[in-house]
Amino acid sequence: MVRLRGRSGERSPRRPSGPLARHRRDADPTRRGTDAGRRHSALRRALSGRSVAAQVFVMNVVIVLLLVVAAAVALVLQVRHDSTVEARNRSVAVAATFATSPGILAALRSPDPTAVLQPRAEAARKATGVDFVVVTNTDGIRYTHPKPDRIGREFVGNIAPALAGETVTEEVDGTLGPLVQAIVPVKEPDGTVVGLVSAGITTENVGGAAERQLPLVLIVAAVGLVVATAGTALVGRRLLRQTHGLGPREMTRMYEHHDAVLHSVREGVLIVGPKGRLLLANDEAERLLNLPPDAEGRHILDLGLPADTAELLASGRVATDEVHRVKERLLAVNQRPTDVRGGPAGSVATLRDSTELRALSGRAETARERLDMLYDAGVGIGTSLDVTRTAEELAELAVPRFADHVSVDLFDAVLAGGQPEGVTALRRTAVSGAPEAPLYPVGRQLNYVDSSPQGRTLRTGTPALEPRLDVASGWQAQDLERTAQILEYGVHSLITVPLRAGTLVLGVVSFWRSETPEPFDEDELALAEELVARAAVSIDNARRYTREHSMAVTLQRSLLPRRMPDQNALDVAYRYLPAQAGVGGDWFDVLPLSGARVALVVGDVVGHGLHAAATMGRLRTAVHNFSALDLPPDELLGLLDELVGRIDQDEQTDDSTAPVTGATCLYAIYDPVAGTCVMARAGHPPPALIRPDGGVEFPEVPAGPPLGLGGLPFETAELRLAEGSRLVLYTDGLVEDRGHDIDVGLAHLRQALETAGESPEETCRTVLDARLPERPGDDIALLVARTRTLGPDHVAEWQVPSDPAAVGEVRSQVTRQLTEWGLDDLAFSTELILSELVTNAIRYGGETVHVRMLRDRSLVCEVFDSSSTSPHLRYAAMTDEGGRGLFLVAQLAERWGTRYTPAGKVIWAEQPMP
Repeated sequence: MVRLRGRSGERSPRRPSGPLARHRRDADPTRRGTDAGRRHSALRRALSGRSVAAQVFVMNVVIVLLLVVAAAVALVLQVRHDSTVEARNRSVAVAATFATSPGILAALRSPDPTAVLQPRAEAARKATGVDFVVVTNTDGIRYTHPKPDRIGREFVGNIAPALAGETVTEEVDGTLGPLVQAIVPVKEPDGTVVGLVSAGITTENVGGAAERQLPLVLIVAAVGLVVATAGTALVGRRLLRQTHGLGPREMTRMYEHHDAVLHSVREGVLIVGPKGRLLLANDEAERLLNLPPDAEGRHILDLGLPADTAELLASGRVATDEVHRVKERLLAVNQRPTDVRGGPAGSVATLRDSTELRALSGRAETARERLDMLYDAGVGIGTSLDVTRTAEELAELAVPRFADHVSVDLFDAVLAGGQPEGVTALRRTAVSGAPEAPLYPVGRQLNYVDSSPQGRTLRTGTPALEPRLDVASGWQAQDLERTAQILEYGVHSLITVPLRAGTLVLGVVSFWRSETPEPFDEDELALAEELVARAAVSIDNARRYTREHSMAVTLQRSLLPRRMPDQNALDVAYRYLPAQAGVGGDWFDVLPLSGARVALVVGDVVGHGLHAAATMGRLRTAVHNFSALDLPPDELLGLLDELVGRIDQDEQTDDSTAPVTGATCLYAIYDPVAGTCVMARAGHPPPALIRPDGGVEFPEVPAGPPLGLGGLPFETAELRLAEGSRLVLYTDGLVEDRGHDIDVGLAHLRQALETAGESPEETCRTVLDARLPERPGDDIALLVARTRTLGPDHVAEWQVPSDPAAVGEVRSQVTRQLTEWGLDDLAFSTELILSELVTNAIRYGGETVHVRMLRDRSLVCEVFDSSSTSPHLRYAAMTDEGGRGLFLVAQLAERWGTRYTPAGKVIWAEQPMP
């Protein structure tokens, strides 16, 4: 590039120029003195007024000075005007306030108004800062005045408007001198004017306020003048620096030097105007472009240049080393606009003949493109842990930058997350390129023959190159018909590379060329091998993730309930949706309990992966075991809390790197006989309740701490549910995400439940349609249970006296009830079971004994007593007289057990219905 700006120090064309010449002159003491004198001379010329910079500086200083003086005068006048306006406003305010002050009417009616009003007027004057407060009668005779000798004299001013009830402000020459005053009437309640009040400020004080502000105004004006002068000096200095203090002769000489340099360089220079007209072309530009003699002044498009070159020069756009062919030359064109830094509109372009460098630059460009492609492969391949998507990213990256078609074939075991064992079939996983190409489609199972390039690659584990497919016979043995179609389509060159991860071959990648005329060469074979090697790492990572994810999903599904148990208390529907990021630890259960009751449980283990799924399985098993003990919800959560604490202790390592287990749980027990539901929660979201009329609410269930913290008790809440109510239990994945708070999620859940259908299935469907995100970040467990009740015709109960003789009456009542229910076949066993249970309750259980039978899916016999002693099964010897009662119960009943209540315990036994 040739710089068109000269240096101010070039006083003669014969003097050396450039950095080296300046270094030599600076090293010479005599020259240093000469340069210093020259700079001083230029400065004197600038200050003498002969230079443009000095003239501009003087003119700007005069203009700024005039503006500052005008601004100062305007400010002084404005201050005086504002002070007068302030005096008028203050006078009116003081006079009006004093005229309406309490006692003013009484003072005017008094025998001596001056004695009353003079002290008050003086106090008001001093307090408000005015010069006088004067009170007069309607004839204008003063009652008050700052100078007592003026009292009793006539007031100076126009009082006629005030006597008419108006407020007057005026400037007069009063007894205190020129002043600004306000006159306000004093009125009776009926509006009659009985006196006047005047307050004012002398002109001397008004002007004094203005004069006190005048120094500040002058200081501001002086500062403005200094700043403006400094700014003008900076502008003048910049102009001086740009013109270097040169006069017309020096500028002419500098132009002649630049013109000589411009036409002697071996690089073409073109200056184009804003409308695409050629303004200047040096000799080298005329030679390289073969311009006509009258080119300057004509439009670029009319000079006979190639279309692309003429379009570039006429557009004025920025270009850097763009190569254009002009006849037999390859020209590197650089172009920049001339108005970037406030210069004239247009552009300047330089031309450099790069014909000899074209071959070398082409090879460098190819190497750069290959490096860019390898970089893009490292960034763009493996963005997801999906084997198929990673293969597609490899195929998409290589087309059309490297090949015209790419196919990726993987072993079926790799797609499933496993390792290929032996020689097995491959599956076409990804294809990129023109869709009409006759390659095998995606999903096709393939078995490559040994003579094909793919077969050799899979057998040897090394890449294969077929530069000319039309003369390669081995690959046609794979499929004679399809290979003929491939050749007819125009595919002529092939590279196959194994997808290798360590010693494991995952598949093969094929690169095909049809549109590009050049065949693949050895350099491109190495590039393809490097490209596939980078992709193989990502595919192997995705394969490993698929295997781990499949294992975790299998474990999770094996730990979740396969189906809901049979029971009549609740109509249940559920949904479980795993997160996209990986398996989690959410679970749910429906557990039948004794007495036709049913337990509902929903829990959530923090985190994802195998650890969360395994912990979920342990907690779900624990809930099953604890529920068999018929524990209340708060006690069951307390046992779970201890279990989670022990899990953390067992998994703690020496370096304290084991993850801390965090879990939440909600446990509810529904009793269809009483129509009640008792529940407790440990850090879990509250349940939702849909009433039979469609109303939705979130019951107040005490929020206990999450499981594993320990030390804090859990509380229960008891709800009375009408038949047909729907209880909705869920995990936090349904109502929480990163976009909003849980309160917003609960509000949205309420809206969804209000529009849900009546059945639990419709409720689950409606909730998930409204709340399910596109890619769930957390597991979602949803459990909807519609309540049923066990009516009076299914329940029979008796109060039993604490007398052994009452056992016979119980047997009779039981027999009659079973006959009424049509269960005569169970009469004998039921009488025997209740006889033993009631006898033990009377003997050992206290005074209160209660018997209840339930006809549900099974016949349930329950005996309530007030004792908390736990019965246990005994095996009596042949000579023992007792100890066989519970043994007989266990033999006759399908299940039996004990549960505790606040008033005692219940021993129950279930028999299958015939």
